[in-house]
Amino acid sequence: MRNETYIGEISKHKDKDATISGWLYNKRSSGKLHFLMVRDGTGIIQAVVAKNDVDEQIFELCNDLPQESSIKVTGNVVEDKRAHSGFEIQVKHIELVHKADEYPITPKEHGTTFLMDNRHLWLRSSKQHAILKIRHTIIRACRDYYDSRGYVLVDAPIFTPAACEGTSTLFETDYFGSKAYLTQSGQLYMEAAAMAFGKVYCFGPTFRAEKSKTRRHLTEFWMIEPEIAYCDLDGNMDIAEEFIEYIVQRTLEERKEELKIIERDTSKLEKVQRPFPRISYDEAVKIIKDGGLEFEDGNDFGAPDETIISEQFDRPVMVHRYPAAVKAFYMKADPQNSTKALCVDMLAPEGYGEIIGGGQREDDLNVLEEKIKIHELPMEAFDWYLDIRKYGSVPHAGFGLGIERAVAWICGLKHIRETIPFPRTITRIKP
Repeated sequence: MRNETYIGEISKHKDKDATISGWLYNKRSSGKLHFLMVRDGTGIIQAVVAKNDVDEQIFELCNDLPQESSIKVTGNVVEDKRAHSGFEIQVKHIELVHKADEYPITPKEHGTTFLMDNRHLWLRSSKQHAILKIRHTIIRACRDYYDSRGYVLVDAPIFTPAACEGTSTLFETDYFGSKAYLTQSGQLYMEAAAMAFGKVYCFGPTFRAEKSKTRRHLTEFWMIEPEIAYCDLDGNMDIAEEFIEYIVQRTLEERKEELKIIERDTSKLEKVQRPFPRISYDEAVKIIKDGGLEFEDGNDFGAPDETIISEQFDRPVMVHRYPAAVKAFYMKADPQNSTKALCVDMLAPEGYGEIIGGGQREDDLNVLEEKIKIHELPMEAFDWYLDIRKYGSVPHAGFGLGIERAVAWICGLKHIRETIPFPRTITRIKP
């Protein structure tokens, strides 16, 4: 049983003695006083060590106490409105749990490579700590949104026998003598689950073997993917915009302090309220060309294209009905124009690009079989997927939200590598 107090709950101990178990974040000394900044994961508090209030050996201990040494601090909790936590501790005793080696991350500027090599330690810094607490809130908000609306969580497998969109960007592995792939999406499995439960979602890691070095790409990232039976493209877009509004507003409400620490301009996030603008692919192409970029009709959008589109709006914009040729085989064709797919991408403002991709799925068995042939995919790998169209096929739709891209946008980060505790990129698999 833990008898110590968490800094995040320090207000409960006003004018009482308490013990904080944590690490030395920083310190400064002034004659007969030591000011220790102590962190414990829930917050940071200043512990004031006065020479006249502690044993001489305790005071001397503070003279030679390296950053990140683990300590237990006992003292009286007093209110101090100038302090970040609103309180400080007037120290009576310090127990040294472990004297740290010289800490490699100092207040001076460090290069990105150095910081990423020391990611396991960099997580302790105030900015990285704040980012990952915001990530935690975003994930919790995602799950709360679906859990409170009757969706069933259905876990999708990590090993899959075939790809959703071909194998060129998948990690292949040996599976007892057969080929298997690390999943790039749980969508196909969610389509099956939606026929059992009506509305479902999965949440887990996904993998893309894209040889991309952009600030928007990771090789391992997390996605939440809802799928809904008896849902069309318009209904899918309604859910997507309500969902994004919900997680942004929850973050604004619950992570004010962390957003301050990372210096996020929250006025831009406050504008993320429904309705979101909805434009067709053709309208988006016009925006790109009017913005002075060269673009060939029929192509998918790259990062510069998405940026110039999103810059026209102060909230996420949904671009729908892309050319069917640039979308996956399972996208349903627009009955009004068979060259277009009933799909949608949501582009975040401020140049953060696509955060959601989804659409209405092809529910006709014959059409789907033909599309699998056209894409030269192995029919036998999709026999179970085709069963969904044989036994009670219905219109259905869904989408996937990339957690890391959402965190990057909501936090206002320049690079996606800071959005996940231990990023995996084309050049990094350590630590």
